[in-house]
Amino acid sequence: MIEVEHLSKIYGSTPAIEDVTFTVEPGEIVGFLGPNGAGKTTTMRILAGYLPATSGTARIAGYDVHEDSIAVRQRIGYLPEVPPLYPEMTVEGFLHFVTQIKGVPAGDRALAINSALKRCNLEEKRKVLIRKLSKGFRQRVGIAQALVHDPPAIILDEPTVGLDPRQIIEMRKLIKSLAGSHTIILSTHILPEVSMTCSRVAIINRGQIVVTNTPENLEASLIEGSGYEVEVEGDADTALERLRALSGIRLVESMAMEHLPENRSVYRIVSETGAEPGREIATALVSAGLGLCEMRRTRASLEDVFLQLTTSEKAIADEEVLKKSKVKNQKSKWAEEERDRGAEENSHSVLSTKDEAITESQSSSSEESEKQKGIGDS
Repeated sequence: MIEVEHLSKIYGSTPAIEDVTFTVEPGEIVGFLGPNGAGKTTTMRILAGYLPATSGTARIAGYDVHEDSIAVRQRIGYLPEVPPLYPEMTVEGFLHFVTQIKGVPAGDRALAINSALKRCNLEEKRKVLIRKLSKGFRQRVGIAQALVHDPPAIILDEPTVGLDPRQIIEMRKLIKSLAGSHTIILSTHILPEVSMTCSRVAIINRGQIVVTNTPENLEASLIEGSGYEVEVEGDADTALERLRALSGIRLVESMAMEHLPENRSVYRIVSETGAEPGREIATALVSAGLGLCEMRRTRASLEDVFLQLTTSEKAIADEEVLKKSKVKNQKSKWAEEERDRGAEENSHSVLSTKDEAITESQSSSSEESEKQKGIGDS
């Protein structure tokens, strides 16, 4: 439904996005996840036809966003970060206006408006002026205008920004209810938004797609976070010795915990890939006469994956910037040294020329004196 290939947008010499490629299947909700300034909004604006790309292609429902912009706009609903609302209009009046500019046939407009109001739980607000609505209801009106013409694709840019926790939960339910009948791409930097709403995630950082996968697969791919946490009563050295002797365990480390009862300690255990040493851990501790007070499995979260990917990318980028800076400084130093050498050579040349001029002047003066003397003698 949505196909993006090698999409780039460059402002002057600064790339906002670079070589972005991903797809969204029909009926799917895909989360476009990234930190602030990663290029999410730029990508959304290009898909909506609001902003031209520098290079690459984007197609929605088979139509090229650049070549068939009008056809694309007829087939998408777009909610920018700030909903495009008219405060002095009623909710119903605004949606009627949107159906007109979206080309909904006159005979179908009332049905389309009623359907959008019902799906967004706005039926009781239909006659209310938009300026009198809360932030949450304004977001609902924004989504209603995006789907009132029943588009196959919906683009949502930060749809829960500024909402309170209750409004966020309601917005998530609304977005999930649209899956299946609509293809949705949702940009956000809020991790729970993605894990609770989306079937697939595309993580973007510094203008480039880092990874695309399901939230479950992304969490499973971060093996470093999989393992156990155990609270043990008894001798700490014995506990560490028994745990580190077990097979299938890659790391055992003591965790600093406050308000622990006396003679208790907590350990973080990281297991090897594919290993499930839970039973062996419990057996080893109990057989050593230690008390196993608590044991729970730990798995990597989407937040762990996000931080690992974006942090490593940032470190690489910072290293490249540092290298470029060093090269630039070295070139500047060489240029400065070259200028100094040139200035010194010019100075020597000027002094040499001056000396020659003085010598020539002295020689001329001597010759003139000799001539004067000869005249006087005669």
